[in-house]
Formats: sequence, C-alpha cells, structure tokens
Amino acid sequence: MIVRSTWLHLRIPFSFFLLPIYLFALSVAEDFSTIDALLIFFILHFSLYPASNGYNSFFDKDEGSIGGLEHPPPVQLELYRVSLLLDVVAIILGLIVSVEFAIMLFIYGMVSKAYSHPSIRLKKYAIGSWLVAGFFQGFFTFLMVYVGVNETSLLFSQPPEMWLGATLASLMLWGSYPMTQIYQHDEDAKRGDFTLSYRLGVLGTFHFTAIFFGLATLGFWLYYRIYFGELLAGLYLTSLLPVLGYFSYWYIRAREDRSRADFRHTMRLNFLSSLCLNLFFGLMVIWDWI
Repeated sequence: MIVRSTWLHLRIPFSFFLLPIYLFALSVAEDFSTIDALLIFFILHFSLYPASNGYNSFFDKDEGSIGGLEHPPPVQLELYRVSLLLDVVAIILGLIVSVEFAIMLFIYGMVSKAYSHPSIRLKKYAIGSWLVAGFFQGFFTFLMVYVGVNETSLLFSQPPEMWLGATLASLMLWGSYPMTQIYQHDEDAKRGDFTLSYRLGVLGTFHFTAIFFGLATLGFWLYYRIYFGELLAGLYLTSLLPVLGYFSYWYIRAREDRSRADFRHTMRLNFLSSLCLNLFFGLMVIWDWI
C-alpha cells in the first residue's frame, strides 16, 4: 500500500502543466493512431512525469512549497522506489508503441535523474538546468509524441513543421520555466541551487519571461499563419489574452511588494496558461479530426 506522502510527491495533477506539449504535438501529427495517442498520454502523464517528480522530490527534500504542492510532507524511501518502478513501467509500456519511443523514454528518465541526483545535480547550474529542462520537456517530448503517434522514426525524413514545432515547444518552456522557480529562491539557495530565476531576481524573472514568452508567441503566430492560416493564428493569440492579463496584474503587484512573487500566484499563472493552451491545442486536435 503506497503511503499518502508518496502519492502527494508524485504530483500527478502537476502533469496538467505539461499537457500542452503533448496536445501540440498531437495537433500537428499527420495521421496518428488513436490507440497509440491514448497510450502515450497515459505513459507520459501517469508514469514518466510522476516518476520524475517523485525522484526530484526525494533528493530535494523540500520543506517549502514546490510545484503543485504547497505543503510537501517529509519524503520516505518508498518514494524513491516507486519513482524507479514508474520509470520501468513507462519503458515497458513504451515498447508497445515502438522500440525508438521506449529508448526516448529511457533517455528522458536518465536526464531527469541527472537533474536531481547529488552526484551530478544539473539543477545547481543556472543556465545548464534551464537549457536542459526546456529542451527535454519541450523539443524532446514533442518529438517523442510525434514519432510515437505517427508510428514513424526520426531516422527517416520528417516535415519541417515537425522540427519547427519542437523548437517552439522548447522556446515556450524556456520562457515560462524561470517563473516556476520565482518563489523558491530561499529554498534553492539553501541547497546551493542558484537557479536562473535566483540569478535574475524577482523582477528580472518577470522581464526575462516577458521577453522569451513574447518571442515564443510571435513564433507560434507565424507558425500557425504559415501552416494553418490566419484564422487559427489569430485564435492562438486570442487564447493567450487571459494569460497576458493575469501576468500583467501580477507583475504590477510584485513591483509593489516582492513577497507577492509566491507559490499561489505562480500556480495560478501556471494553471491559467496551461488551461488556455490546452483548450487551444485540444481544439486543434478536434479540428484535424473533422
């Protein structure tokens, strides 16, 4: 019987924040298998991501708020074992999709461990951790989903919209990733993890995210305008208006009082941006079906 603290640290609901990458890749897939799409969804969001979350929590042993968990309970050895088991389950299920997909799952899992494990701990390197997290949660995951649902291989020629889409996925995450660290400066610094957000400071993190996310938004607008037409390009911009509104409101409040750069505001922004993107990319998936 898995104890409550282990379930909490797996942070399965937190996978909602990474769902846009899956839906984006699915929405541009040419002719995907519905069965493979559902299986890949389960593997990523109920096995691979929770395994990564749990492994990270076990070695961080946070006492303050972490992504998706405001009051994390003390970790137990069971969390470490369950995290490894979920990684194995992900790879075994991945073999049903393809050997290449399973290998990519293995690579993702190993990188996530290098991110947290004290012998390597990529997390303590501000630029390195930012680049690695954005690349693997964005570009690499997009490719995993795309080749998985299309039952194709990266060894064969792929359309340019796939590579451009994968690049945009990472650009979007490189913009948003520092915002997920903005309330953890003190907690991270205690462990010697001087993250990019810590280096930038509270207002610097807002400015950095505004610039990078702005570039990503411009890139997505051009992407949809070129490959899908002006209507969907405009719809994409419209879907992000609530995010822009909340980000601006939070920025003004944080300028007045730095303590407002806290867990709850961060989670609200994450939820709102994920909700808007999931709705848009989900609509794109439905658009392809009809």
